[in-house]
Amino acid sequence: MSDEKKQVRITKATMPAGGWGSVGDVSTILTDQNVVVKDTGLLLKQNKTDGFACVSCAWAKPANPHPFEFCASGAKATAWETTSKSIGAGFFQRHTLTELEAWSDHELEDHGRLTTPLRYDAASDKYLPVDWDVAFNEIGAALRGFDPKQVVFYASGRASLETSYMYQLLARMYGNNNLPDSSNMCHESTSVGLQKTIGVAVGTVKLSDFEDTDCILFFGQNVGVNSPRMLHQLQEARKRDMPIITFNPLRERGLVSFTNPQSPLEMLTRQETAISTQYHQVKPGGDTAVIMGMCKAIFALDDAALAAGDQRVLDIAFIQEHTNGFAAFEGAVRACSWQAIEREAGLSQAALEEAASVYARSRAVLGVYGMGLTQHRNGVQNVTMMVNLLLLRGNIGKPGAGICPVRGHSNVQGQRTVGITEKPELAPLDKLKEQFNFEPPRDTGLTTVDACEAIIKRDLQGFIGLGGNFLRAVPETGLMEAAWRELPLTVQIATKLNRNHVIHGKAAYLLPCLGRIEIDRQGSGDQSVSVEDSTSHMHGSRGMTEPAAPGLLSEPAIVAGIAKATLAPNPNVDWDAWVADYRVIRKAMGVTFPEIFKDLNERMWTPGGYRKPLAAAERFWKTGSGKAEFTVPEELPGNPNMPGGPDILRLFTIRSDGQFNTTIYSNDDRFRGVHGSRMVLFMNAADMERYGLGKGDVVALRTHADDGVDRRVEGLQIVPYDVPTGCIAGYYPECNPLIPLWHHAKESKVPAAKAIDVLLERTRSGAASGAASGTTSAETSVA
Repeated sequence: MSDEKKQVRITKATMPAGGWGSVGDVSTILTDQNVVVKDTGLLLKQNKTDGFACVSCAWAKPANPHPFEFCASGAKATAWETTSKSIGAGFFQRHTLTELEAWSDHELEDHGRLTTPLRYDAASDKYLPVDWDVAFNEIGAALRGFDPKQVVFYASGRASLETSYMYQLLARMYGNNNLPDSSNMCHESTSVGLQKTIGVAVGTVKLSDFEDTDCILFFGQNVGVNSPRMLHQLQEARKRDMPIITFNPLRERGLVSFTNPQSPLEMLTRQETAISTQYHQVKPGGDTAVIMGMCKAIFALDDAALAAGDQRVLDIAFIQEHTNGFAAFEGAVRACSWQAIEREAGLSQAALEEAASVYARSRAVLGVYGMGLTQHRNGVQNVTMMVNLLLLRGNIGKPGAGICPVRGHSNVQGQRTVGITEKPELAPLDKLKEQFNFEPPRDTGLTTVDACEAIIKRDLQGFIGLGGNFLRAVPETGLMEAAWRELPLTVQIATKLNRNHVIHGKAAYLLPCLGRIEIDRQGSGDQSVSVEDSTSHMHGSRGMTEPAAPGLLSEPAIVAGIAKATLAPNPNVDWDAWVADYRVIRKAMGVTFPEIFKDLNERMWTPGGYRKPLAAAERFWKTGSGKAEFTVPEELPGNPNMPGGPDILRLFTIRSDGQFNTTIYSNDDRFRGVHGSRMVLFMNAADMERYGLGKGDVVALRTHADDGVDRRVEGLQIVPYDVPTGCIAGYYPECNPLIPLWHHAKESKVPAAKAIDVLLERTRSGAASGAASGTTSAETSVA
């Protein structure tokens, strides 16, 4: 059955990001999902003030949008949600869940939208239809019988601000702060690192800064796949002859060249804009060393300027007025040897000095980064090192400068803003107590890693999932899938079928919801919702197309249904009124968070969105010292909790052009020349020769750890690729079984998916089939 049992075709990828390849991707997805006519018009409303916010990435929405303010990835997400394909009760009459476990991620979702509430029936091993009220009452009865501390309320990052606000209130009124979200798996390192250094947990950059900057530093973020609309800002910067310096293990097409699909001239002439002016292929885990080397070079340039009587390279006035801890950081940098830096970074002193010299000459610099910094054992340190680098020249809190973490899912940052957090100190508990007359829990809740540990130990009783594919997204796949089946209750709110639905708890409910793009009709009329983008701007979003099925409920209605069935009545929370009119929810949000959400009902329709207050962007520092903090790195090695060795390869996980997070639109990756399979391993030619491997040879990977757990992924076919020597790359989530749960970032507990020590075992030459824990069989041949 698996659509992965196909020939694998490997080609040399030379096309730019955007261009005709992007147009072809959009055409293909619209055709595949049978929505060509409908979605062609819908796409004109995507990321527009009078339209809907993309359900894919969280990149900023401009006040003056392009005629087509969507990218190929966004078009795929829209087509995926508005597909004419659907799954009704008849689908589960034909398929048991055991059978569906053998299906690939793509196959499960590609069958279309869920249309009716479902309850697992153990006797038949199938999902059977259940009435909404029955489902809510049974879920509520189960939750009332559990210890509230043993229930998790997970959020994926896609739900609106309104739904997320209701969801965190439900969890806290139930009695816990167990509110992990997808940020725990990606940018929690940002939240921790920025909060302690500059006093805000988010970036300081807005779109206009891209117009004012004269240099961009790019670390560990694949713009062509994860946030393609940013390529417009990068192209405009390059047309001003502005340098873009990139540090990334792979040469990603979006950071090499771009053809603007909205430019007839570029499309007709196939003109390309070179994006990166310097491209440094850092060793995975070498980011702290890279930044340490740049700082060391900057100190040397400043020493030379001081000796010559020239203008200082360091912004001494800014450092003295606005920062703390400079002397200790300077001492650590000067004491660090170039030999150690080169060893850990995988780059030469000359390369780092070249990058530093451009930085030193630039008036205003942006530091842009993604999960290539955050998903490491020292992920928080990587973020604070980026802050150190920017502080040296006053590059935070002025036009054209700042730190810019590129968030993934469309409202993951906004969920934290409205209180979805396991950390009680980050939630307005006193205000919630006053506003709703209940006593919120004050103890720290469970992070994603904590929740996984509790599940494996059988210490959790219930899991409520607001979207997402939790079981597929987390590390430690083998142990997690086995333990998941022992959970007394799992409840999933979703639009499409995924692996976390077919692997389920003993009692399991699958509750289908409206998508953001669909018209949401409630008692007061058609509703709208709001989201927060990666630059901390709030936007309104209106549903534009008819629902996939008449019986679907909205996310707020489902959260309210669970709340009413679970909680004692509270006269201060009228769940029905909230569902009838989302403006009432937004008014409540304005009471809880007056600085951010006052008058949200009106302000959410501001072209380009309105920005929440960010003290650091104005050079006010909400830190213990009242100043921005320089921090001294604990260590240079990027993977300190894995033993290493001469036969060890360092694996880092990547996304393909054909996916968004755990959603797999296709098994192709046009930017890397892989077609028909995701069970591949990208490897340097020198390492292939060292291991005696050829293109298409099939290997297995085993995690190098001495904790007694056998972690393996089999059936991976070798693809020659420009990867740093001693390192290999494989797709997420297929390689998740190799990530130990304990291999996570210090302080933030973000899984360290960008540096895993593994051993390689050759299983067959040429072609073979195989499987990984939690995945389907690999392909049978390489063309």
